[in-house]
Amino acid sequence: MKFLSIVLISFFSVFIPVSIKAQRADAWTKDELKMANTAGNAPYLSGEEKDIVIYMNLVRMDGERFFNTFLQDFIDDYNEQMKQYSNYERLKVNRNDSYYKSLKNDLKNIKLLPAFWPDEALSWVAKQHARDLNKNNFAAHNSSDGRTMKDRIGKMYPKKSNGENLAFGFSTGLGNVCMLLLDKGVPDLGHRKLILNTSYQLNTIGVSIQPHKTYRYCAVIDFVSLPH
Repeated sequence: MKFLSIVLISFFSVFIPVSIKAQRADAWTKDELKMANTAGNAPYLSGEEKDIVIYMNLVRMDGERFFNTFLQDFIDDYNEQMKQYSNYERLKVNRNDSYYKSLKNDLKNIKLLPAFWPDEALSWVAKQHARDLNKNNFAAHNSSDGRTMKDRIGKMYPKKSNGENLAFGFSTGLGNVCMLLLDKGVPDLGHRKLILNTSYQLNTIGVSIQPHKTYRYCAVIDFVSLPH
């Protein structure tokens, strides 16, 4: 089984990194943060790439608490930054729209889902695709040479359930995770479903954030089901 999902952020933004310690981390215990930090000892990931892992694990640990803490902080900061643009009304995250409301409803039921574990080989696969997206200035799951996501992940981990999320426009782990969860403009909510998925035991992830010629940044998150 494979899953494909992509989100395009159609503006140029550099989201200001905010340390997890500076946000509402006090709403989470030290043990919970430690449990979510499965990428803490992954030297092949940058700090922001590690943040993608920890924030996805926190939302899986307690969706409602994540919604009421980190997501709210992100939206407040993001909307404040977007005020500088003339099309602010289109860019802002509207707490009255259907995507925000459906996320709130979906996260109420998320509790103690298994954590994602990072993988060096899969992160290499994600990085190669992110570099391809930048070098050839495009946004798609298929590589510039025609290989599909299934081809790329399957070469490393054949005959395993897999999936992929792509996001553009954010340099930070929190920014990428929150926008993928909101999934604004994506009717099937494919990004959200992958992050919250349990049906296919997608327990292992590869992560890469790279520059992008058009969108400034692109993030590739590859998922696969492996025995742990």
